[in-house]
Amino acid sequence: MNNNDRVLSIPLKKTDPVELYQPLRNLVASKYSEGDAQKVESVLETLNKCRRDMVERRADLSLPMQRDCLLHYFKCLSMVAKLFTSLSSDADPILFVWYDAFNPDHQDGVSSQRSAIQLEKAAVVFNLGAIYSQIAASCDRTTALGRHLAMEAFKVAANFFRQLWQVFAKDVVATLDLTLVFAEFLHLLFSAQASELELREELNNNDASYALQQHRCALSFISVYELYSRAYELIPTDSAARKHVDSFDQTWVTHLYQKATFFEAEARQRQSSILPKSKRPKFSSVTSCALDHDAECVPEILVRGICCGVRKVLYEERKQTYIDLNLSEYNPFKMMKYGKLVAYPWDMPPPYPTDLAILSSSLVSLSSDILAFIPLKKSEPLNLYESLRSYFVLKYSESVAERVDGLLEMLHKLRNEMLRDDLSLPLRRDCLMRYYKCLCMIEPFFPMNASPNPPIFVWYNAINPQQHSSQHNIHLEKASVLFNLAAICTHIALSCDLTTVQGRRLAMDAKKDASHWFYLMSMFESRKASGTIDVSRHYFHVLDFQLHEMELMFLVPRPDEPSLSGYPVSAYYPSTSGPPLAYDPSSDVTQQFVLGYSNAHSLLQRVCRAAPCLDLLSEVSPVKIKDGNLVANAATLEAPNLALENLSF
Repeated sequence: MNNNDRVLSIPLKKTDPVELYQPLRNLVASKYSEGDAQKVESVLETLNKCRRDMVERRADLSLPMQRDCLLHYFKCLSMVAKLFTSLSSDADPILFVWYDAFNPDHQDGVSSQRSAIQLEKAAVVFNLGAIYSQIAASCDRTTALGRHLAMEAFKVAANFFRQLWQVFAKDVVATLDLTLVFAEFLHLLFSAQASELELREELNNNDASYALQQHRCALSFISVYELYSRAYELIPTDSAARKHVDSFDQTWVTHLYQKATFFEAEARQRQSSILPKSKRPKFSSVTSCALDHDAECVPEILVRGICCGVRKVLYEERKQTYIDLNLSEYNPFKMMKYGKLVAYPWDMPPPYPTDLAILSSSLVSLSSDILAFIPLKKSEPLNLYESLRSYFVLKYSESVAERVDGLLEMLHKLRNEMLRDDLSLPLRRDCLMRYYKCLCMIEPFFPMNASPNPPIFVWYNAINPQQHSSQHNIHLEKASVLFNLAAICTHIALSCDLTTVQGRRLAMDAKKDASHWFYLMSMFESRKASGTIDVSRHYFHVLDFQLHEMELMFLVPRPDEPSLSGYPVSAYYPSTSGPPLAYDPSSDVTQQFVLGYSNAHSLLQRVCRAAPCLDLLSEVSPVKIKDGNLVANAATLEAPNLALENLSF
């Protein structure tokens, strides 16, 4: 295609500083108690630091670090949102002042209404879309990997502006860049740019028949034309929007007109290639291009592996955020004993210490008959690094192997860690999840038929250790890892202190997590893994029945909504010993904060789920993309050992 290769990105909105910690802490202390204020002060401190970094450190931060700061701030902001509705008329107001992103002179800044947080959240969502647009525009689109990352980043930018348009900008009196028309325009613009990059990839797709490829391309040209056309038509029809665009860059309208005209002509030319319904394949939607097995594309193949595998499996809708809040070493928000919340700065490298007080080893013996049902699978050690590296050297070259050396190093490290019996249950769970992501990345290279020394995975039957399976099948490895993830979650569930509501809630979420991993093992890996019977689809039904029986142990009656505090079960459970506690969930500040976090986490998961590969740009990712190479993050290589040293059992 010979049309203009220029892509549009937008600047971030700027804001005036504001002090949040002390006013919000005073509010919590007055509305709840000083003890409650101490429970959440860590979140308030992190909220204040994030906002200060947005204002004062922006020039010092890379684009991915700015993204991480904004994501962390949005979660903190969602946790405290309900506090703003509690500000009394005689309290000092908290005012947020934001300026138009396209007005460099900072004229006509808009202030929020008294005690209103809508403007702040809308502005942060705008900036999240803007930073993703800048990440996309900064990618080297002359390489396959750069085009792929740019495409994914534009998709996420479009998703954020869709949220702004449909949710956050409503009823907000703000500058022109936050109007509904402009939010819809930006959603369409970045959707069009993402679709155009996807179309460019599709034109190089050789994994389908000629007729199918032409059919897909014709549909794609029509889709891209419609997006550019709708974006272009929004501006001239709205006088304020047209005046606004002309004030910062008059070439935008011309650019959109040229794009719409070009793709309209191409779409008309290719309409004859659209197959009739009777000849269309079952799945005819446009997909990313095929994996080109040449030296230039090796990092891209690995990155797309995480897109295909992780998007399908780990980014499935998971509502069990409570287990992560309590136990994950890498979650920067933690729920401690008696409802204390701990939040770590967005730029603090993992691991974060975990308080295991919610787990009670004494209960394991009470449930040993159930615990014995789902032991962990055992595996033989394997030098995965040497085996995979020699494959890349032989199949491609030494330079290609060097480009992915960091991933191979992390893969080997994580496999060794997941087999350690001295790790705590939360540590092993984190390690298994990270190892599974790395397996998704290398899956496209299996089977390694060209390797003289392919990796052989040996796994023993968890139920009958005398049986084992030994084969060069990555799906056996993946199925076994998912099995162990589920088994670990059952061990966590059965280790919880069931005398508290917090312990029962954690146990219930751990049980649901176990069901989630067993289901994914059955759906995505078992059908391709001819291993021991414990990872077969047939055995999944046996395990699922056992998990259902286990669930009866953890049920917590819910008068309104479940408590996320550490109050005794007698607060809800009249049948337990001790007088029932009078408890109103709305009076629990920890409950309110965690519900806000859960809502924000779910929203961000939906918006960003299309592009898990962009996490590889983060400074805290165990494997990072740097200059087109995959490098290991040294800080996370030693994380399990550091966390183990700090644990108090």
